[in-house]
Amino acid sequence: MYLYLAYAIGLLILISIRQINQYERGVKFTAGTFSGIMNPGWRIVFPIFQSYRKVDMRIKAVDVPDQEAITKDNISAKINAIIYYKVLDASKAVIEVENFYYAVLALAQTTMRNVVGQVSLDELLAERATISEKIRSVIDADSEPWGIQVMNVELKDIALPEEMKRVIAKQAEAEREKRAVITISEGEVAAAGNLAKAAQIISAAPGALHLRTLNSINDISSDQSNTIVFAVPLEVLRAFEKIGKAADSK
Repeated sequence: MYLYLAYAIGLLILISIRQINQYERGVKFTAGTFSGIMNPGWRIVFPIFQSYRKVDMRIKAVDVPDQEAITKDNISAKINAIIYYKVLDASKAVIEVENFYYAVLALAQTTMRNVVGQVSLDELLAERATISEKIRSVIDADSEPWGIQVMNVELKDIALPEEMKRVIAKQAEAEREKRAVITISEGEVAAAGNLAKAAQIISAAPGALHLRTLNSINDISSDQSNTIVFAVPLEVLRAFEKIGKAADSK
């Protein structure tokens, strides 16, 4: 009899052994009441009046599908994102919410639409990191009672209507043309300033204009196909004029 009893007890213990992996935690219930957290290893869960549920504690990546959202300036945009989160408290993840996987996904979808509705299109396109952090903080605060910690939110793509893409392309082209005109005008102003300084130096130095003229002629004459039209400087003409007046006076 004792042998049968020992056999029955051994069989009961054998069928009551449950394995919890390193990346898991077990939430144990005794007679329907939460009775503790089961750490990794072999654990005893007596059938009939005890039960348990495994919870994966690893970081999870959730791909949030495209969400239709309206920006603050009434522009329609489709956005999608990836959310990284993990379970911090296995008991809350089981007791406080029915399905925390679905709950986090649904919360992310509504939060993304709400946050996008608070910013303009320019802010949405230029400040992705700031908006992603705002979405993360809202989801993290709302999911904290479930024992969930949201690690990061990454906005993957922002799809705009075709007409809005054309408008943005035209705006970008106009901005590039504006920068090009400004750059050219700044170069012309700098060149004009340098020419003015050079003119002042040449006019202040006697004979500098003649040297400059001879230097220009030398540069042009290096190519035999060029035709040179020699212009006599005013200083030479004035010199001849003075010589003529002096001759007339005699």
